[in-house]
Amino acid sequence: MQPPPPGPLSDCLRDWEDLQHDFQGIQETHRLYRLKLEELTKLQNNCTSSITRQKKRLQELALVLKKCKPSLPSEAKEAAQELENQMKERQGLFFDMEAYLPKKNGFAYKDEYEKFKLYITIILILISFTCRFLLNSRVTDAAFNFLLVWYYCTLTIRESILINNGSRPDGPMYQKFRNQFLSFSMYQKGFQSWMWRGLTFLLPFLFFGHFWQLFNALTLFNLARDPQCKEWQVLMCGFPFLLLFLGNFFTTLRVVHQKLHSQQHRSKKE
Repeated sequence: MQPPPPGPLSDCLRDWEDLQHDFQGIQETHRLYRLKLEELTKLQNNCTSSITRQKKRLQELALVLKKCKPSLPSEAKEAAQELENQMKERQGLFFDMEAYLPKKNGFAYKDEYEKFKLYITIILILISFTCRFLLNSRVTDAAFNFLLVWYYCTLTIRESILINNGSRPDGPMYQKFRNQFLSFSMYQKGFQSWMWRGLTFLLPFLFFGHFWQLFNALTLFNLARDPQCKEWQVLMCGFPFLLLFLGNFFTTLRVVHQKLHSQQHRSKKE
């Protein structure tokens, strides 16, 4: 092939030859990239499957240890407690390892779901602050209430999607606390229908409800120590029940003391 005469065409051909040379380098780089990617994918799959097997065996070991722990002698109980602590540390190490592994689509959707809750919560705080201190209008109040209804309806739909993706919003800790909490709610709602009764009649039921709140707090604190518990919310949910018990219990004692003091003062006058 005869070389083309000098001009734009020769410049184009020289650029094409340069591109051909660069393309050969790109092909070689891409080939190495595919090899490394296959190796990385194999390592990721091996690591993920190994972590899954380890976590499953840890759960089985935790259940066995929980069953046999009450029958162990005091010396063996210390060793069992140390083993439980090591198992909790291992769960934290697995969490750090999984942070560097690729997330599935279900986990990506869960992350987006958590961000959605955070953003809407911030917006609701700002709107509620505006309605409380800056605006006094039924329109803004209605808009705020509509946003609340939309938010909780959307959460319900998104949680159903999470369940279909394999997530468990109602995990084992919730199932362990569910019946106790529903029983407490039934007692509380039934007790509210007796509020018109006198204080003397209400006192036993009041104190029973207060100590049930303490029992709820202690149950949640105990669940937070379970090796299967990975959620920090379990521990945090125990503190409101503890605060409710302390506030309600000491307030009731103060009211009873004031009633007795006023009755004694009245009887002295008579």
